[in-house]
Amino acid sequence: MRAGIWGIGTYVPEQIITNKDLEKTLDTNDEWIRSRTGIVERRIAEDHIDTSHMSIAAAKEAMKDADIEADELDLILVATVTPDQAFPTVSAMVQKELGAVNAASMDISAACAGFMYGMITAKQFIETGDYRHILVIGTEKLSKFIDWNDRNTAVLFGDGSGAVVMGPVSDDKGILSFELGSDGTGGDHIRLDDYIKMNGREVFKFAVRQMGESSLHVVEKAGLTKDDVDFLIPHQANIRIMEAARQRLDLPLERMSHTVDRYGNTSSASIPLSLAHELSENKIKDGDTLVMVGFGAGLVWGAVAMVWGK
Repeated sequence: MRAGIWGIGTYVPEQIITNKDLEKTLDTNDEWIRSRTGIVERRIAEDHIDTSHMSIAAAKEAMKDADIEADELDLILVATVTPDQAFPTVSAMVQKELGAVNAASMDISAACAGFMYGMITAKQFIETGDYRHILVIGTEKLSKFIDWNDRNTAVLFGDGSGAVVMGPVSDDKGILSFELGSDGTGGDHIRLDDYIKMNGREVFKFAVRQMGESSLHVVEKAGLTKDDVDFLIPHQANIRIMEAARQRLDLPLERMSHTVDRYGNTSSASIPLSLAHELSENKIKDGDTLVMVGFGAGLVWGAVAMVWGK
């Protein structure tokens, strides 16, 4: 059987921090941020809203969309590098709050590629027939680790959560192929030392190459050509990186998801947030072939090619 997405849900904090707001405290300006990143604003969670709160809200919406109850969940996977605390895990907290009494739970730490790792892990359990309904959540409160005096990182990140319920779908739908990868030699390029530290130049070079290559690889593994791809949903890190992936697939601009302007880089949440946005805009339809691709600290990456629908 094939694994696919049954339902989707999101949560973003109400508080919006614009580029103009950051101009007041940083040596930067709106034009500089827009031209280099594509970001206009980002959502920042208030102190009392943590990763688990956002995850639970997105999960409830996804379950409603999938029309399943909590006791039907077999597994909860939460991709995050910003848990409320070291333990208990965010996934265990979600399991408790949902009342998912029959579900196992596990957190996945793969930074901005975390949602891809979560989807691909869920795929294995579903296609073996061991589990039927799996909740996959990409969720981050990156604002906890931002140095608001560092203009190189403070302008980039935002908070949010996106969740999907995955399950078996018909033979002509669901995930067709995937790729996961890791290059630990680049680990120092993005790291957490009290605050997020990043070598922007090296990350940019890596991401431009890897996003494009991984997108092409999953298309080829699925036995497709670039002409078969209807929509690209890249990790929303930087508009120039996203554009490089789009160009490798020879897709027109309107067939690439672009939400980095409104949310910034939300790490593992960015792909499900973007998917939900494009669905709400009716840009993705039943039977469309999608490529989702992400990269993150580690350095790690992941991509899938899939046909939308059940």
